Amino acid sequence: MRACISLAREMPEGVYGRALKGRAEVVEGVVNDLLWDLVVCRYALQRAVDALWELDELPREGQVHQLLYPMLRAYGLRAHVAKNIYKAALALTRAAREGRGRRPTIKKLSARLDHQDAKVNVSSGTVKVILRSKWYVLKLMHRRGYLERFKGLRWREVHVKYCGGRLYVSVVFEAKYSPYAPSGILALDVNLKHVVAYDGHEIRRHEAGFTEALNKRARAEELQRRYPKRWRYNEGIKGRVRGLHRRARDIVADRCRRLAKELVLKARRRGFAIALEDLTHLRGNVAGKNRSIAWKLSMLAHRKLHASIMSKAVEYNVPVVIVEPRGTSSTCPRCASQLLYDHRLATCPRCGFIGDRDRVGAMNVWLRALNAYAGAPGSLLSAPAVKNEARRSGGTRDG
Repeated sequence: MRACISLAREMPEGVYGRALKGRAEVVEGVVNDLLWDLVVCRYALQRAVDALWELDELPREGQVHQLLYPMLRAYGLRAHVAKNIYKAALALTRAAREGRGRRPTIKKLSARLDHQDAKVNVSSGTVKVILRSKWYVLKLMHRRGYLERFKGLRWREVHVKYCGGRLYVSVVFEAKYSPYAPSGILALDVNLKHVVAYDGHEIRRHEAGFTEALNKRARAEELQRRYPKRWRYNEGIKGRVRGLHRRARDIVADRCRRLAKELVLKARRRGFAIALEDLTHLRGNVAGKNRSIAWKLSMLAHRKLHASIMSKAVEYNVPVVIVEPRGTSSTCPRCASQLLYDHRLATCPRCGFIGDRDRVGAMNVWLRALNAYAGAPGSLLSAPAVKNEARRSGGTRDG
């Protein structure tokens, strides 16, 4: 692993999780019995959360076991299912208290299972699970070619969820991530309309499509403001609000999957690394500064796209560099001076560089990622440094 630089760090080698998600149907066992077991799990989780919420100070995990394990086992839950439930209750309660939120309310029908309570057969595309006393065999509704990608991987946990009248299963596998030594860098700058990619020579813009999701979410929140009390009880308005929110989420998820695969495969074909901005503190940086709907969705879309890219990078062993985002849009990529903006057009008063905000961001991300590799042992990017034509405003072109 190469040395980390203050402005950038590499995504480390190691074992990461890869999820096989999709719809499922019960092929052995009674569907209603499985749903009832999920209802019991939800009720048990809520009882565990309520019990922890009443305490002045949250106990350690060992103390939680002594406090809640007998109660959970009394519902007929298997030992490891009960353990996963009280661990989830402890995590939810701690997160709510740290965020100064309200007592968590469990609404989803879901369960997390370990090796003791689930069996996965990738070859047949089936998952066998047990929550209390009955085993159920679930058939994954995926094409054979997709399932083949997970053959040979060791699975870690299984999640079963019932939502919107459909049953879903997610199997988390362990995938070894061994990135190759890159011969170049593909830097990405993300906004609601475009994903701007810069490789040191040219700028290319990929349609993000997040504005469509933004419009649907805006319409949903407009209905909620217009009917602040009525929308919760009127089935017509409530269905419309939920439908718009669901469609916005689906658009973001679909575009993130498509863009992530396209960009990762492009980097892999060229032997490049992918450079992304660090969004770890994005929520904290914008909280209280801008409460508009655009900020809410942009945070969701940015983080989801980055997570999708990292997931695909693990699958195809593409190197990923995470750079410090501070100043990437306000610093001149040629002389590092402070830029002046006229709407989205940036001008450097010192060297005369001119470029739009997205171009500036992508170029600075590329420069910081290059610095992370420069001089590193065995790196193909040790020399030369940035080409002169890539630093001139006329040296990049849109494609």
